[in-house]
Amino acid sequence: MKKAILLLILTSISMVCVARDDVSSYSVKHAMIKPKISNAIGTNVKFFFGHQSHPKVEKSIMTIISDQKTNAFMRSDKNACQWAFASAMKTLHNKAIAAGGNAVINIRSNYKGSIVSSKTTFQCGSGALIAGVSLIGEVVKIK
Repeated sequence: MKKAILLLILTSISMVCVARDDVSSYSVKHAMIKPKISNAIGTNVKFFFGHQSHPKVEKSIMTIISDQKTNAFMRSDKNACQWAFASAMKTLHNKAIAAGGNAVINIRSNYKGSIVSSKTTFQCGSGALIAGVSLIGEVVKIK
């Protein structure tokens, strides 16, 4: 009987530890209206996703990448992905300021090196324990 219980416990633990890596797309608009994100990025840097139109670029400064992970345990994929997106956006914001830019254009998802451009969505990889968002964009000075 003890062996059966031990086997059941070990099987349950191994099922939880099985890796899951689901990649999904989420709305940029819905994520950006979250207070955590809007408060973290403020208004001094503008963000343009995919091929969104933007004011004329006065100076191209550099390409930046933000690869952020968050705890996904006991969270919905959407909630965990929005947290990871918030961290990624804050990193883009801070890197843009440090580089002397006032905008990040052509922001694309870069999950596991697969670049996906969209004006309306970002990609997030969700697992049993961790969710991650990777964004790439160009820091510029706009008018």
